[in-house]
Amino acid sequence: MERIYKYYPEDFGELTVKVIHMDLLFDVYDDHTYVSSDLKVRTLGEPIASLDLNCRDLEIKKVSCKDHDVSYEYRTDEHILSIGFGCQIPADTELVIHTETVCKPTWNVLEGLYYDETPAGAPPQQITQCQQWGFQRIVPCIDDMTAKCTYTTTIIADERYTNLITNGDVVENKHSVGNGRAKIVYDNSVTPMATYLFFLGVGTYRTFTREFEYPDGHTFDLELLVPPESDVYPAEKALDVLYDSAMWTYLFTGPEQYNDIDKRKEIYDLVRVRDALKSEGKSDDLVFLRDELKKLDSSLTMGYKYTGTVYREIGMQNSDFGGMENVGNTTITTNRIMPYPETTDPSFEYMVRVKVHEYYHNINGSEVTGWSPFEIWLNEAVTVHIEHQFHAFVFGENYSRLSNVLDLLAPGVGTFALDSGAASMSIVPEGFNDPNDLITAVTYVKAPEFVRMLETLMGKENFARALDIYHKKFSHSNATGSDWLKTMEESSGMDFSEISETWLAQTKFPMVHIDTSYDADSMFFTLDLHQEVPEGGKYWEFPFVAALVDEDGNDIVEISEWICSEDANIAIENVEAPAFVSVNRGYSFYGKVIREVSDEELLLQVRKDSDMINRFIAYYTLLDREKMRLMADPQAKVSEMFIELFNDLIDDDVLMEEMGGQFLAIFESVEDERLAHRYQMLFDVKKRILEGIARNNTVSLLNLYHKYLKVSIPQDDTLEEHARVIKARQVKNTVLRILATLDTPFVHQLCNKQFVEASCASDRLVAFDCYINSSAEDKMEFLENFMEESRKNLVAWEAFLSIVAGNSSSDAVSLVRNIEASDSFRIEQANDQRALYGGFGRNRKISLQTESGRELLQSILLKLASVNEYSTTNLLNIFANIDLMEDEYHLPLVSILAEMLDSLDADKVPSVYNRIRKLLQGAPDAVGVYEAQFGKIKAI
Repeated sequence: MERIYKYYPEDFGELTVKVIHMDLLFDVYDDHTYVSSDLKVRTLGEPIASLDLNCRDLEIKKVSCKDHDVSYEYRTDEHILSIGFGCQIPADTELVIHTETVCKPTWNVLEGLYYDETPAGAPPQQITQCQQWGFQRIVPCIDDMTAKCTYTTTIIADERYTNLITNGDVVENKHSVGNGRAKIVYDNSVTPMATYLFFLGVGTYRTFTREFEYPDGHTFDLELLVPPESDVYPAEKALDVLYDSAMWTYLFTGPEQYNDIDKRKEIYDLVRVRDALKSEGKSDDLVFLRDELKKLDSSLTMGYKYTGTVYREIGMQNSDFGGMENVGNTTITTNRIMPYPETTDPSFEYMVRVKVHEYYHNINGSEVTGWSPFEIWLNEAVTVHIEHQFHAFVFGENYSRLSNVLDLLAPGVGTFALDSGAASMSIVPEGFNDPNDLITAVTYVKAPEFVRMLETLMGKENFARALDIYHKKFSHSNATGSDWLKTMEESSGMDFSEISETWLAQTKFPMVHIDTSYDADSMFFTLDLHQEVPEGGKYWEFPFVAALVDEDGNDIVEISEWICSEDANIAIENVEAPAFVSVNRGYSFYGKVIREVSDEELLLQVRKDSDMINRFIAYYTLLDREKMRLMADPQAKVSEMFIELFNDLIDDDVLMEEMGGQFLAIFESVEDERLAHRYQMLFDVKKRILEGIARNNTVSLLNLYHKYLKVSIPQDDTLEEHARVIKARQVKNTVLRILATLDTPFVHQLCNKQFVEASCASDRLVAFDCYINSSAEDKMEFLENFMEESRKNLVAWEAFLSIVAGNSSSDAVSLVRNIEASDSFRIEQANDQRALYGGFGRNRKISLQTESGRELLQSILLKLASVNEYSTTNLLNIFANIDLMEDEYHLPLVSILAEMLDSLDADKVPSVYNRIRKLLQGAPDAVGVYEAQFGKIKAI
């Protein structure tokens, strides 16, 4: 078999020993760390004569084993330290293997021990990232998800560090040991932990602490570790969100979460009252309230309850990931850990999501851990599913669900687009080159949609109980995807073998054609479903929720069916003729529906459907037709029908209050694959639509803008008020973007005014984006001034880079080149990579469709490949649809990839190298054009 991947499922087998405990000592210095390890293991059913430990880029100082003479061989190319015992170690025998090694931190390999952003005047900030195989970069170990064990960890480091951190509870407080050094000891024995969950950090932070108190009175501490210059206000707000996340998890997850909802909400509100009394020191009132809370608590079955004494969030400035769960310690990218003044609204929503996500990993991922990297989807999909529930609790069910659907539909970076392209991997992939390859939208978006589909089939109550059984059954151990599915089946009485086999192993998604008919005489309504089956693939099974709706928007009947065939017929008897049909309600399945529906029916649906997701899909479909019409005729004007519809929607206060401006999203895309990758044309069409709306409704839009200017002022500081204001700001800034297409001095003044007077980052950045894409004479001076301001703050700098990278002006390439060459841009920083390089790559009309853009893109890819493979492979995804682009781009785009293959070392950057091979294999037409001129690409 040709190995396009480095690792396949068969590479992961049963261990020969049971890992019991690791006794670790880290003696940390500025440029190296001396590590002493006592690894206690027990042989299993067979005797062993040797043991292989994972060991990567370490300097071996000593290897020994109590009661045995050992020899060892360090196979550096294989990252293996092989230890020979000179005799057979009997079955069921304990061994303690002692190693002393040296590891060295790096600036750009964000795995193992590496340097993070160091505060001025402090010793070097050093943290670890161990997902999935970073632990072997700091100590010889069995770096396997099934090697769960307990830990005792001693850290000795520069006493100037404010925090010396690892997993577990402190058993020996930090104290001086002389020579400017300090020591601390932790014990992690409550939750046996997989190696990828290990964390070590030595740094200079400002620490904020808050006591968390459950309704029953049990307490633990929440800690937030952030840069020393951090202000109190955003830190307190960050702790508010974390507190709410942990309390919500306790009250609103678990086996009986859908019972006694009103009582659970009462507890949630009373907890806030209790905590206010605590802060005010009103002890007399507290006695009564605590007693009431205990009574309410004892009457309910609650969800996950934290087992440690401290739950800590640590800001990491440089990371490939937004967050990483580590038992007792969660790292979150510093730019998203708190609501800074520079935090944008999408970043605030991300902060809300990531806090509950990483916290829930304490049970789903840490206490119950997947069996191998091929189960990363399981750790993440269930956790994301819970994350969505909390986001819906804060922002509203419909708003939250539409956010997810927009993630599916977004062009280029959306999950459907990625899942359709040449770089797509199945939920459980055939193989991978690096575990980071599995950290994709398939894992974090498609896999949770699969979980959601099973929940729909089982029913929410059954699903919640089954998940609780799963967590209890596999507590402190490992589980496979099959284990999870079997638990779901046993709890529901359903057979998920067929549905899971297809969804987990097959790329892409159902394209479902639906025809409807109605027989007035028999009052018989029929839906005929037909799936497009991928070549060599199989049809999907999925839940299908639909409703027949009358002209007033009332449901005549709603149906829920399990579709488990290529063709399905659903007959509904004895019903009145519907005014329209609402299909795939709530986006009940991950896929697309293809239906012949009149504009009149869609217009009625977008105004009347009680299902908000289908209201949006009706709007999305009408918009798609409008774009197709305008693409076919460059001289055509935007239709009055669409302008009137858009105006009605944005004028609907109830709709905007619930759904926000996201409901009005206009993507630079169409559903027709023949045109979906004509990026410049699609940009131009979107601009024509927005300009048409602006010219027809200038006065009413200005009135709406000023109305939402007032509505978007927060009335208090609660999380719920943040959610309301974010939705209002979305509407206001949608209006500003529409008006900006007029590109008049008056609009320039309006943008400038919003920029100067803005009270939040999102308002400021939208105004800045509109201004630099305008014809304003001073826009370059405007940009340079904002760049000078932004470079002083890392949160603002990341946002600035993203805006400039995605700009559509004729100066786009030169702007990116100038910023790249500036002292403020640091290529080793993942945030800078994602914001500038990632943003420019996704700006496909320039990065792929202009010669200067392609030249810049190629230079970026070649530089970035040796700095950060993960960022590079993500950037390469923009090449996923070369064959669907116009012929003129085939040769230059394949040339970029072919030349990269020639210049890269496959052993040093296997993920990048093999991703390029996969992309080229997925573009046979374009590769054929290249090979006809330059000969065969040998690597593929």
